[in-house]
Amino acid sequence: MLNIDSLETGVVIDHIKAGSSMKIYRYLELDKLDCCVAIIKNAKSDKFGRKDIIKIEGDVQIDLDVLGFIDHNITVNRIRGGKIVGKEHLTLPKEVKNIVRCKNPRCISTVEEGIEHIFKLCDSEKHLYRCIYCEQEYTSK
Repeated sequence: MLNIDSLETGVVIDHIKAGSSMKIYRYLELDKLDCCVAIIKNAKSDKFGRKDIIKIEGDVQIDLDVLGFIDHNITVNRIRGGKIVGKEHLTLPKEVKNIVRCKNPRCISTVEEGIEHIFKLCDSEKHLYRCIYCEQEYTSK
């Protein structure tokens, strides 16, 4: 069995869909952090069968909108003094900014530089978002 030390202070991103941890690593730009980051892929899970886990050492801020957009079933545990001091269950964000880019080549956000890519949630059942400028659909599944 693989042993990853417990954290004294940090964040544990748990219940990640198996195989999705590297996507989250890139979206959160964890490679730019100057701290220890452990990625555990395909860990056994009673609830999901298999899951991924990301452990981040230190007092770091995580963009919960990014995580909720990728997978709202993820749990974020805040660790202080070696104990869980906060547990956050995510939801689909109502609006996402600069997480994904509009695929419509005629959209103003694609043509003009410096314009934010903003998508609003329009169907939570289907995880469907729409660009606020051109109504282009984007699904987060």
